[in-house]
Amino acid sequence: MLRAFLNAQIRKMERTWTYDASYLHEIIAVSPLSAAKFGVLSGLANRRDAPAEALAAVGVVGTLAEDCGPCTQISVDMAAANGVKPAVLRAILAGDLEAMGADAALGYRFARTALERRLKEADAVREAVVKRWGPKGLVALALTLTTARMYPTVKYAMGHGKTCSKVTVAGEAAPHRAPVMIAA
Repeated sequence: MLRAFLNAQIRKMERTWTYDASYLHEIIAVSPLSAAKFGVLSGLANRRDAPAEALAAVGVVGTLAEDCGPCTQISVDMAAANGVKPAVLRAILAGDLEAMGADAALGYRFARTALERRLKEADAVREAVVKRWGPKGLVALALTLTTARMYPTVKYAMGHGKTCSKVTVAGEAAPHRAPVMIAA
């Protein structure tokens, strides 16, 4: 019964976002309980604790750290559905801090400094986040960054991450920066 419910939910998500989630169906087939627990994690961040543009920037940067296309596309599509304007999304993908606006730029800098382990700069960016949106905003951005990386990481770890594709915003191809490379 749990398998059927979860597979139906994933099929609905696939139709809504035009996304191949075969890796999630595989998890459901192997361990529906694990799949259910995994699905709960994506909702960890309280999306009301920081602006949509900042959350979008963090989510896109986090996804780009792990993915070269389909997961980034769904991240962009979900941000657009949450009201983030196409011009802001294009700027986030391009890494154009000036064009993305102040909220997205702060979220973008937060994600990049954290992922690239630029510790001194990250401290200053975190302080700016707390000053602007409070501790709840910091938690929302941190959890968004973490959950943005989960799905592509699992997808690639399970051998399903074999497709790179162009990312589009409002139907137009949007050049994007290469994924963040984390030093070993």
